[in-house]
Amino acid sequence: MLVSIIMPTYNCAKYIADSIDSVLAQTMTDWELRIIDDCSTDNTLDVLEPYLKKHPNIHYTCLSKNSGPAAARTEGIKQSNGTYIAFLDSDDLWLPQKLEKQIAFMKNREIFFSCTSYAQMDQDGRSMHTIMIPPEKTNYRTCIRLSNPIGNLTVMYNQDILGKFKVPDIKKRNDFALWLQILKKTNYCYGMKEVLGFYRMGRQGSVSHNKLSQMKYHWQLYHKIEKHSVIRSMFEVGCWVFVKGTGIGLHKRKVKEI
Repeated sequence: MLVSIIMPTYNCAKYIADSIDSVLAQTMTDWELRIIDDCSTDNTLDVLEPYLKKHPNIHYTCLSKNSGPAAARTEGIKQSNGTYIAFLDSDDLWLPQKLEKQIAFMKNREIFFSCTSYAQMDQDGRSMHTIMIPPEKTNYRTCIRLSNPIGNLTVMYNQDILGKFKVPDIKKRNDFALWLQILKKTNYCYGMKEVLGFYRMGRQGSVSHNKLSQMKYHWQLYHKIEKHSVIRSMFEVGCWVFVKGTGIGLHKRKVKEI
């Protein structure tokens, strides 16, 4: 198996079919999709059943109790068999050549951790004509100083080389926490300039909906999980505030068409 795709989900029946369809449309077909349901209370399973019956490489697991996206991602990684791990939340979309182009990018450069640019769409899937472009290289320090310039739906890492990870148990910013763990085992996350996915903005009920509420989670990440000193953690939270105010992390660009 070349790629394991981790898709945590919670009450996302409205969007998850589109996300799965974007995986099925991939030009690279050697993949498995691990859907980890955090005890959804909507009709998610009803939406998934036709896919599970038709596609043996789509796997479904429901957690025994509602535990949050960190636990769902950890379970997905635990189950994965692929050389590479990729992430796609159940309301986001990939473009058809995402896997093919990103794997070629990593193989050609002999790198183990990468991300790509992505576009923003609204809750109804309409393009907002904005693309987010990551730095060419992001290390541990830069990842913190730029307040995580790595888009979750764009990440891929080599599991054969870097191994499996347990996602730190934090409700918000757990993807950021995972990237920091990975960057302790490889020097950089390398960014592709090409847009290869769509991120759904501002969905009500999504964990990341209220950005201001994330301040305490940044403190928890830096001080409690990463074990940074009080002074350093205060400085790093200040970096997050500055980045949110100025937008200097991911490079944002307006475009007419994507």
